[in-house]
Amino acid sequence: MGGDCGNVYQLRPVSIIRALPQIKDHRLFQLKLEDGTTWESFGHQPGQFIEVSIFGKGEAPISISSPPTRPDTLEICVRRAGKVTNALFEMSKGSAFHIRGPYGRGFPVEQLKGHKLLFVAGGLGLAPLRSLLLYALDKRKEFDDIILMYGTNNPDNVLFKYELLSFFDRDDINYLYSVDRDDEGIWKQYVGVVTGLFDRTDLSPRETYAVLCGPPVMYRFVLQKLLNLGFAKEHIFMSLERMMKCGVGKCGHCAFGDKYCCIEGPVFPYPEIENIKEAI
Repeated sequence: MGGDCGNVYQLRPVSIIRALPQIKDHRLFQLKLEDGTTWESFGHQPGQFIEVSIFGKGEAPISISSPPTRPDTLEICVRRAGKVTNALFEMSKGSAFHIRGPYGRGFPVEQLKGHKLLFVAGGLGLAPLRSLLLYALDKRKEFDDIILMYGTNNPDNVLFKYELLSFFDRDDINYLYSVDRDDEGIWKQYVGVVTGLFDRTDLSPRETYAVLCGPPVMYRFVLQKLLNLGFAKEHIFMSLERMMKCGVGKCGHCAFGDKYCCIEGPVFPYPEIENIKEAI
């Protein structure tokens, strides 16, 4: 857990700066702290999550989608899927609620510095990876080549669409994307599963760290592809999603094997979980 607070259950008041529609039933909420401080005091790391707490509705764990390099706002990409998120979607600019955190193990940014980075995201898995991606872009001189491979099931389900389009105007990131199917024939890029993108760029496995997040079925095929290409297992990090609840390892909702996703994850080095059947 980051931050400067010793009480892991301490709530902090926040308010909504903007709520930006993404795909259907998904919004990117930009938040500010109501105690007069910036998010620098929150102490979050790329890959961590928070608990959104709304009085009378409950709590929900949400990945942080923005990097600590941008201390004026904290962003969370929320899918409308229950009491808490429904209540959040009914709020507007200026509406207030509480959060606690940050929680979990994030990405080892110091270990990644100086190396090439390969991001492989499937569907909604881009939201947890975005914090590290933007961190690396904000500190561009501290990282080598950056490649983003992003796949969705169809052209209507692309998260952060305009932000991703802006990557085509940059020469410091190689962005590749795919859709599983294109029923209307409007997609101008690659049609197929995300692993097909590996054949459309040059990779340097020995010099590259791979970070993954997506649906469970994606991990199996992407991991096999990475290992076949010569990636070291120690150079593969995965952000896993489980039915987290308390965020502090007390309720057991997110347990798999001998791991608790909320405190030992959500980011795991592949060697830590490769022999746990329930992991992926």
